[in-house]
Amino acid sequence: MKVLVVGAGPAGSTAAYHLASAGIEVTVLEKTRFPREKVCGDGLTPRAVREMQLMGLPHDTADGWRRNQGLRLIAGGRRIEVPWPELTDFPNYGLIRTRLGFDEALAAHARAAGATILEGHSVTTALMDDAGTVVGARASLLDSSGRKTGETADFHADVVLAADGNSTRTAVSLGMAKRDDRPMGVAYRTYFTSPRHNDDWMEGWLELSSPDGKVLPGYGWVFGVGDGTSNVGLGILNSSKEFGKLDYRAVLRDWTAAMPAEWGFSPENQVGPIRGAALPMGFNRTPHYSKGLMLLGDSGGMVSPFNGEGISYAMESARYAADFIARAAGTNSRLAADHALSGYSGFVREQWGSHFTLGRTFASLIGNPRIMKLALRTGMPVPVLMRFVVRFMANLTDSGERGIEDRVIHLLEKLVPATSNQDDTRTSKQQSLPIVSVKQ
Repeated sequence: MKVLVVGAGPAGSTAAYHLASAGIEVTVLEKTRFPREKVCGDGLTPRAVREMQLMGLPHDTADGWRRNQGLRLIAGGRRIEVPWPELTDFPNYGLIRTRLGFDEALAAHARAAGATILEGHSVTTALMDDAGTVVGARASLLDSSGRKTGETADFHADVVLAADGNSTRTAVSLGMAKRDDRPMGVAYRTYFTSPRHNDDWMEGWLELSSPDGKVLPGYGWVFGVGDGTSNVGLGILNSSKEFGKLDYRAVLRDWTAAMPAEWGFSPENQVGPIRGAALPMGFNRTPHYSKGLMLLGDSGGMVSPFNGEGISYAMESARYAADFIARAAGTNSRLAADHALSGYSGFVREQWGSHFTLGRTFASLIGNPRIMKLALRTGMPVPVLMRFVVRFMANLTDSGERGIEDRVIHLLEKLVPATSNQDDTRTSKQQSLPIVSVKQ
């Protein structure tokens, strides 16, 4: 069985590693060239660290990986430090690593396992056969400066994995539009030279205000990178009336301008521009499997509506996809293989569907400034409650339900229907890009 992966970010490289390790031929098409920058908070929760451990990806501090103890939360004049929990299923530490280094390390790890990664290949459309099955992708070839050379190349495979992020030209070329019934968010960040670069905590500021003083549904972060800089940014949900109307770069500048001067979050210490990106949440592009095509990570809207975390879910979805492909590879017919692959969507929904349903409710509620203020006033004075909230929002529970927190969180998830990731709201809009039909 041959597999084609579009995108060499956390989802694509993780999938490539697991597939190559299973002896499956896998080729990855990556638009950019490593090392390359991505808009991100650069924070990895224990969920993501677990995926790194399962891959055997080294993350020594000497190589630029910085461990952290947990979350420091700030709101209403209070600050609470919540250590990552001691669990059986997850490690008790998180990591900070810029995407410049993280993505390159993942790609190198996949290559070492036997995956072929082709940089400078920008996929423009999926390839389909006469039966409507995805059988590959067409890529424009880019030069070393990222400019199109005018050449294209077609790549064929038995399965195609769309791991090309929120823009996912692979899925868009098949008419798979974003769903309006799912939350969206935006993230903006920059770096500052700062004495806080060695902070052992991932710091979250839970009160961000619009210019007219309204509390925004989201949070700001300060993550020490350990290289002399801090990653400082904000994430905002689309559940408030202000969404899309604000200058988020200005919100970030105003917020950092109010920080203590000794932290160095000032224009003269800024390293690089403020960059922004969309956060596709709650399965906002479906179905996650259709004939010959799997959606991974941001391509399938696998970002948590609770906290905007996407890397761990991207890596997990990649591991799940590789498992289903390995099962399909053991079948003796295309029909049997397709049946095996079709189980991927239901499995992903089973893993996170209920959690994302609760997250969608949360996102809707905190869009109301009054509810947001009430939640902060109620929660921040109660450290025990905040520790529970952190575990709940970060989706950190033991499957064996060792503690009361595990049992409560699992009960809440059983009480709500799982968010669908099936083909239940396909759009009739015109396709944005042409589908190329091929005969084999």
